Amino acid sequence: MTISKSSVVSFHYRLSEKGEEIESSFGSEPLLSLIGHGNMIPGLENALIGKNVGDRFSVDVAPEDAYGERVEKEPLRVPVKHLMGKYKKIVPGQMVVINTQNGARQATVVKAGKFNVDVDTNHPLAGKTLSFEIEILEARPATQDEISHGHAHGAGGHHH
Repeated sequence: MTISKSSVVSFHYRLSEKGEEIESSFGSEPLLSLIGHGNMIPGLENALIGKNVGDRFSVDVAPEDAYGERVEKEPLRVPVKHLMGKYKKIVPGQMVVINTQNGARQATVVKAGKFNVDVDTNHPLAGKTLSFEIEILEARPATQDEISHGHAHGAGGHHH
């Protein structure tokens, strides 16, 4: 099957930046994604379209097709109580999740205090060209439920 919009694709990936591996699914569970519905960065999604099961390929994704350009701005001061999750100790460089009016958002701690943290709200990979190694394992047409929900459902079906 050739991958197109509304295909559900299972694939392994290795993500690196400037030759340094950031993460990989090889040796663990593959990623399952509904293509064409905004579930992954556009550059990777576009690279998958037109490929077939069994294909192995590499692709470099520019910042504008990944997490965008880095925007330099003053750190945002956030009350610790607005952080989502439990953190034993908050330190500079740590990734945290902030509860915002627009939902959860990842941020990097710049300065940590007892009651407030200053965070950089750029995605950690903003401004970086990302390199992917891909191996496509399976592909199938999406179900109507998957299309209406906007994401792939696992082997067992509906998981909400």
